[in-house]
Amino acid sequence: MGKRRAERGFSVEMESKKNVRNISMSNETHNRVLFEGNLGELEELCLIEGEILVVRGANGVLRLDLSEGDLRKMLSKKGVD
Repeated sequence: MGKRRAERGFSVEMESKKNVRNISMSNETHNRVLFEGNLGELEELCLIEGEILVVRGANGVLRLDLSEGDLRKMLSKKGVD
């Protein structure tokens, strides 16, 4: 396996803007961005090709570049099995 990226990509796809609670982009020095919404009832949780975690809800989909190994490693650090 090649060198792992330190940065993780993500995407959020919502079925309707009514399910988006808040989007804000700060002009302050921290350049923070906040995206809040409601994915709705959980319908599916899966890994695509073992590299992309997909959380699918009734109102939208969250995708995160996170391998199964990395997910297990992070969960074990928190003491969750």
